[in-house]
Amino acid sequence: MAQTTGRTALRAQGRRAASALGGQQSSGTRHPLVAVAMVLPLAILLSVVFGGWEAVMTQASSVAGMLGH
Repeated sequence: MAQTTGRTALRAQGRRAASALGGQQSSGTRHPLVAVAMVLPLAILLSVVFGGWEAVMTQASSVAGMLGH
């Protein structure tokens, strides 16, 4: 009986781990740093390809100046 209970608990734990690794979160939200890490490479690529790097740097310096005051 104890052996069966142990296997059942192990299967349930495995299912929870698999669903967590599958990307389905109960809250449906993503950590902001994960979102930034996902978007930043594409944003940099698009700004370089379309020549908007100077505009991005200007905006970033403006925001940094506002946050510093």
